[in-house]
Amino acid sequence: MSIEGVHLLEHLQTPAMMVSRGQVRFANSAAKALLGAHVVGQDVRIAIRDPRAVAAILSENGGSARVKGLSTGGSMWEVDCKVAGPNERIVSLYDLSERVSVAKSHADFVANASHELRTPLANVIGYCETLMNPKAGGDEALRTRFLGTIRHEAQRMQALISDLMSLSRIEAVKHEAPSESIDMVALAHEVAGEFRGGTPVSVRANCGEAVVAGDRGQLSQVLRNLIDNSRKYAKADGPVEVSVEAARTGWVLVTVRDEGDGIPPEHLPRVTERFYRADTSRSRAAGGTGLGLSIVKHIVERHRGRFDIDSRQGVGTTASLMLPLREES
Repeated sequence: MSIEGVHLLEHLQTPAMMVSRGQVRFANSAAKALLGAHVVGQDVRIAIRDPRAVAAILSENGGSARVKGLSTGGSMWEVDCKVAGPNERIVSLYDLSERVSVAKSHADFVANASHELRTPLANVIGYCETLMNPKAGGDEALRTRFLGTIRHEAQRMQALISDLMSLSRIEAVKHEAPSESIDMVALAHEVAGEFRGGTPVSVRANCGEAVVAGDRGQLSQVLRNLIDNSRKYAKADGPVEVSVEAARTGWVLVTVRDEGDGIPPEHLPRVTERFYRADTSRSRAAGGTGLGLSIVKHIVERHRGRFDIDSRQGVGTTASLMLPLREES
């Protein structure tokens, strides 16, 4: 291979090597960072310990193969070999890890969504078939109970579909920075006022207003989801408190706190994952879809903020979000 060709490979960000007669003669900086500087001079079968990749490199016409674990245990790489001349090959390594991970996430999401819909749908069909049985039709108490169950399961599906649509809309605009001027103090009072009866919701603030650049609908959804969660899991007459605190550092901290049973520590790192529930039976009984906190996290990230949950069993849970205050023009 010419000096010019070697110089060109060195400036590629993609890991690349020149292999001659089955031996690595040259590796650019990216390839050395991936495989180690010692790779130069090695037999290619030692440098890349994958039979399919080695077969592609040593074949007469070159080829490609996928290799697992070149960088980390779960990584996926494509080894692509081009013939550069007699007994010479140019080998390029492409990192497919992110693409494979995204594809797996999408597949898992579809599978989880299908499972979540399948259960209430099966219940609706089962109870409908029971009601269609002439023997059950004459029992008014049974009919009323079954219709109540059908309605509950239908509402579960409706809530799930609504949350799935919300996630889809959020992801569609996640790279677009919101631009409305939203006063978080006024918004907190407005959303808290929607919850009447049952567990009381109070709002306190250390300022008259705290204006952020935001999407009013999405920020309302964040507060609504967090307050609704706190009310579901708070103690019978325990309070739910919304706090808005503006800081001189240019951020506003919004917290929603309850005095419920709390979340076991082993569940805290995963509570914002889609469909993850710390208490599956209680969440479904309360009408939860397993998507609420995932929606909150996505919205806060779109607003260039940070979201966190702190919880102590027997004491309660505090959900907090930090958003950058809008700079005064």
